[in-house]
Amino acid sequence: MIRLLRAPFRPVTYSRWLHLCVPVLLLALWMFINPRAPWMPLLIVIPFGFVPWVRLAEGVQAQFLLTPQDLDGGDGLIGTAPSARWADRWRTVLWLEIRLVVAGSAMFATVWLPVQAIELATIALGHPLSSDLAVPFTPPRWAAALLVPVPLLMLVLIVVLLGELITTIARRLLGPSAAERLTALEARTEQLLERTRIARELHDSIGHALTVAVVQAGAARAAGDPEFTDRALSAIEETGRAALEDLERVLLVLRESAQPPSQRPTLMEADRLLESARASGAEVDARLTGPLEKLPGPVTREGYRILQEALTNVLRHCGPVPVRVRVDMAAGRLELEVTNPLPERPSVTRGGGSGLRGMRERAALLGGEAETGLHEGGWRVCARLPLERIP
Repeated sequence: MIRLLRAPFRPVTYSRWLHLCVPVLLLALWMFINPRAPWMPLLIVIPFGFVPWVRLAEGVQAQFLLTPQDLDGGDGLIGTAPSARWADRWRTVLWLEIRLVVAGSAMFATVWLPVQAIELATIALGHPLSSDLAVPFTPPRWAAALLVPVPLLMLVLIVVLLGELITTIARRLLGPSAAERLTALEARTEQLLERTRIARELHDSIGHALTVAVVQAGAARAAGDPEFTDRALSAIEETGRAALEDLERVLLVLRESAQPPSQRPTLMEADRLLESARASGAEVDARLTGPLEKLPGPVTREGYRILQEALTNVLRHCGPVPVRVRVDMAAGRLELEVTNPLPERPSVTRGGGSGLRGMRERAALLGGEAETGLHEGGWRVCARLPLERIP
């Protein structure tokens, strides 16, 4: 009841009314051509239902006039794609037939009920009427005055109910098929995965740069040595420049720019990470073995990010402590291990943090695994990425 009372004040009521009135043009035109065969438009629209692009036009029109509130939501309850299969074409034919029938009912109510209100008002004013009355009987003047709003309220009620009916039918007959829903779900999943990947990229790249900058600045201030300060500023400058390049690439992806973004760093550039950690005061014992240049693109890029996040966590939570890095391209997989001793009061939390979760997610996306946690009195990050599952 409350919904019906609010209906006259909702814009969608009148946009649905407009949608109901559009087929009336065809019906009115045919009544001038052959009024003795009012059913003929039902046969005329059948061939049009088999045209693939008619389904697209009907879907777009239904979206804008029947469900304008869902345009921003992207729910896809009404499809906007051409007919791809015969099942879609038959559904379009059925939709056109039902739309004409409902439009005829709406046209009758739109014309007949206002005429009733006008005749009741004329009776209430005491003016004579023609013999073909729209009202079924001639009430007294006082009763006619009271009944004037009734046809108008009935018109609003019929328009609201027919609008709800045609919207429900449109969602059933013009809605996406199971294949289209699956395609839309896959596209949505890809979009969410891309957003998650971009979030990891920003976390790893910018987080590493800021960690290095903070550690370098603190060490330079504590040392009070101009030569050390100069090296620290150089390391901060290099790390910041690399972070800006990564940020620019991610922003280009977010803007969907036509300009191709710069290539993501790979394990061939691992020396940059190791030198940055050494410049921050950490003693890095690194050994990289195997033909790393032959690694598949996804493996070498995600391996770089895992190594970057591992070194960042060492500097952030443990400070300039000795770090042992081992990267080995073994048979069928890449093994990456970063270990470091824990300080007396470490701030590392077991299994927590978005960085640790991001490393595990990166490895899982490639079919591998990443383990993080306490190991022999220290902290270890161990990742194993398979090579045979990557094209």
